[in-house]
Amino acid sequence: MIGHRLLGVLLLALALLVPAVTLVGALPQAAAQPAQPQLPSPQLIAVSQQAISRAEAIRQLAVVRASIDQTLELVKQGKIEQAFTQARTGYLDHFEYVEVPLRVVAPELTADAETKFAEIRSLIKSGAPVETVRANIVELRRLIDDTERRLTDTGFDAIAVVAGQSFLIIFREGLEAVLLLTALLGYLEATKSTQYRKPIAWGVISGLAATGLTYLILRFVLAVVPVGREVLEALVATAAVAVLLYISFWLIARLEHRRWMEFLRSRLFTAVSVGSTLALVLVGFTAMYREGLETALLYQALVEFGQGLGWWIVLGLAVGLVALAVVSYLIFKLGRRLPVKTFLVGAVLLLMATSVAFLGNAVRSLQTADLVGLTPLSGWPHAPIFLSQALGYWPSVQTLASQAILVAVYVLGATWLLLVRPRRAREARWVSG
Repeated sequence: MIGHRLLGVLLLALALLVPAVTLVGALPQAAAQPAQPQLPSPQLIAVSQQAISRAEAIRQLAVVRASIDQTLELVKQGKIEQAFTQARTGYLDHFEYVEVPLRVVAPELTADAETKFAEIRSLIKSGAPVETVRANIVELRRLIDDTERRLTDTGFDAIAVVAGQSFLIIFREGLEAVLLLTALLGYLEATKSTQYRKPIAWGVISGLAATGLTYLILRFVLAVVPVGREVLEALVATAAVAVLLYISFWLIARLEHRRWMEFLRSRLFTAVSVGSTLALVLVGFTAMYREGLETALLYQALVEFGQGLGWWIVLGLAVGLVALAVVSYLIFKLGRRLPVKTFLVGAVLLLMATSVAFLGNAVRSLQTADLVGLTPLSGWPHAPIFLSQALGYWPSVQTLASQAILVAVYVLGATWLLLVRPRRAREARWVSG
């Protein structure tokens, strides 16, 4: 049996799988979007001669977005007069209605948006280059999103989704790390080499520290890369989708797991044979850092698209760490009697859904930056902005088509791995037999 002292060290290490430094990304988002301000009452909204409800203000924002998109298209086509008219109409006939409730909760945001509308009209009228107008419209799109966040309740649905995603990421990645460590420490037990537990534990702790450092480096690099925020968000989300795609099929096939375990066990066998402390530390480091790197990247994407929901991401992380600590202890005590495989298989669908959400957000970020076309689906229902962020649901041809393609990849891949390949293997065995 694994020593209780070592078990405590490992559980503590796993409880820090995403070190406190990782929350540097989540907490500023929460600070930038503090606890939802007191939403304006009908009496406060009525300070204008033409009072408007929050629901109507949000509806007007949808019209403003369409007007902004149309303005940019007209500028690209060289229709300057029509573009100027469209920009003025979007502001005077629609955004001015939104300003009434917005002034109550975010006067500074109101001023920023007013200024940006005026700058864009001035640029269009003066015949500024298309790229200059485009850059200002991209910034205005971001301000409109911020406006909707300030006028919208977070809603239980959005909270549940984003907290659930946070919980799933830390719990799944942490559980995988626990299973790897269990196998490694079990090997030491079987070979009566328990004196090498401590170097393995130090390697695990080093892997956790490296995870936190990697996360900080990633944030620093993203902050200094000379591209727009929307492009960075899309790049991070795309990388996260690739990781989730890999994880999902790995969980289904489990072939990579066997190769990975064979690699770790061979490293462990070599280290034990020569009694190399450094080699044992590296085995623990390698086992942990692989999971930690994936975790850091996935949380980076979740934080980027969880604006206004930062504390709920932290809550999901905290609950996931507690659950992971409990399950880790039970695994060390009960071993295979826990339905670990059942959980891992069940996690596949949730991971797939999370990757679909990330992909939708990535495409939408590229649309905001005007790097991908935007063809709205006007007949489709629109979700509140916080729920849209959590689900990656933005009703346009490009976002939904990309998500449909990803779903098709999952369906076809799962069909091949679970049905077609096993059947062919059985047929090959029958023919050879």
